[in-house]
Amino acid sequence: MSKTIWNSAAIAAMMLVPVGAHAEIAGSPVAIAASQGAAGAIDSFYHARGNAPLWFEAGRESAAANELVSLLRRAALDGLTSGPQIAGQIEQAIAQAHSGDPRAVAEAERMMSSALVVYVQTLRAPTPGMIYGDPGMPARAPQASIILRDAAKAQSLEAYLASVSQVNPTYAALRSAALSSRGEASPLVRANLERARAIPAKGRFVLVDAAAAKLWMYEDGRAVDSMKVIVGKPQYATPMIASVIHYATVNPYWHVPDHLVREIVAANVVKQGVKYLTARGYEVVSEYSGNAVVLSPASVDWKAVAAGEATAKVRQLPGANNSMGSVKFPFANGEGIYLHDTPDTALFAKEHRTLSNGCVRLEDAPKLARWLMGRDPSTVSAEPEQYVRLPKSVPIYITYLTANSAGGSLSYVDDVYGRDAQLASKTAALK
Repeated sequence: MSKTIWNSAAIAAMMLVPVGAHAEIAGSPVAIAASQGAAGAIDSFYHARGNAPLWFEAGRESAAANELVSLLRRAALDGLTSGPQIAGQIEQAIAQAHSGDPRAVAEAERMMSSALVVYVQTLRAPTPGMIYGDPGMPARAPQASIILRDAAKAQSLEAYLASVSQVNPTYAALRSAALSSRGEASPLVRANLERARAIPAKGRFVLVDAAAAKLWMYEDGRAVDSMKVIVGKPQYATPMIASVIHYATVNPYWHVPDHLVREIVAANVVKQGVKYLTARGYEVVSEYSGNAVVLSPASVDWKAVAAGEATAKVRQLPGANNSMGSVKFPFANGEGIYLHDTPDTALFAKEHRTLSNGCVRLEDAPKLARWLMGRDPSTVSAEPEQYVRLPKSVPIYITYLTANSAGGSLSYVDDVYGRDAQLASKTAALK
């Protein structure tokens, strides 16, 4: 049989060669994947398909194989720093497979599948520093077996690679801008790509960018509306969070954070007496829960609280002056962060809106409520803390993008929380 003419039977026969029959290239993706526990999954994948090739067609590498090499060559920007090296190793393996040696074809096949696993797991790894608050959130990269299954099931392997590589429109646009500019190797850009990859590619979700102090409502992966928000002061930075909004709270209490009880509430009670609490609708309570018991202000040593020697739990009753406004949108995160209305609407006119104690204040809470629920979040009771369940739960992502794509070019906003500066310090320390 000619070495340059192949049929399906010859391909199948070549793929029956056991894994490892051909010498591995040192440091190849096969070794990398094996270190992540993927080698067994790759062997099982090929065994289940009778060792039929995924990357070769009629004895030659497919267009998808060449596309994988192209993606790996730029993969350093995606966080896979060894991507260009892996691409070169695959090209060597493909060249060896052109000889017609069945072992070489088997090795090239597994090398490309291993590289695919490493590449996809890199792109879908959890974002560093992000709190994954809801149990249903994908807080880990997919397993090798799932990646290979999806690749094999795809109607077009090329289309699958394109979809995986895009991650989401925000990520793809930022990476494209970086590739076309000198910002490609910038640690700042790479950090922003890591942050951006947590955004879904499609579906219905809320996105908050703390760096821009703005919120977007997404449908089918496209922003359909937006509003300004107020986010945390630098000392109370709003964290990055991935969670799910399941309900709204109408007529909410404001549970005053401990540092504000100490710095503001207790200090003013010491100066003005308990009339300060009454005038602002504050209550002293036993705990922040539905089982809270209202306590007498006289039971608190306010001087000790103001001095940081004691604590007190204070909540503000619903009303026109309540800092939560008329509605808030809780979501699991472990940090007490939520979206909420606010009576102080004048602050949205400010250019820099890092003014809160960590939570996200909404420019137009009723509009967001209508988008989430399809109606105004009305209740049959005027009682505090009325819970209104959403017709369908909606994911929320709070991120921090100091680098963006503007007309295909990189643009930057202020690093208000100093996260990029911290990254630069760490990078310098490694040199």
